[in-house]
Amino acid sequence: MTAALLLRLDRISRSVAPLTLCIGLLIMAALPLRLPGFGRVAPDVALIAVFYWSVYRPDLFPAAAAFFLGLFNDVLIGGPLGASAFVLLLAHWLVRSQRRFFVGKSFAVVWWAFGMVAVGAGLIAWLVAMALALVPVSITPALFRCVLTVALYPFLTWLFARTQSSVLARR
Repeated sequence: MTAALLLRLDRISRSVAPLTLCIGLLIMAALPLRLPGFGRVAPDVALIAVFYWSVYRPDLFPAAAAFFLGLFNDVLIGGPLGASAFVLLLAHWLVRSQRRFFVGKSFAVVWWAFGMVAVGAGLIAWLVAMALALVPVSITPALFRCVLTVALYPFLTWLFARTQSSVLARR
């Protein structure tokens, strides 16, 4: 193999690292835990990923990645195809449009902003679920999901930041 080919492969693997990591996390999050009802309140790993990468490395996480992640999430959890993709695309668009606000802010400010995005995404997902079910759906699982998602944010942010500093910084 030539050095140019190896360099090209290295760049490609680094550019797909965020999406690959997110897919791996989604697969882990979709594993059955034998906890009754946990699937309805499981944290939204995909939303955390879309938020983080849209703020800190938007060059490596375009809208197509958010869309694909949402479709993949729907397939894994057996949800309505396209519902997660719709929510993640909205979150991606919102975060990208407000990115200048997030960059350079303290972690607490970014975490608070993520909380607002998570609540909005949870409400939209709940409305989509009600619209698809054609019956009233309890909001309680959506609220628990938002709380768990916001609580998980610092841990996944740490993982994403480590990935960014160790894998992606050498670009």
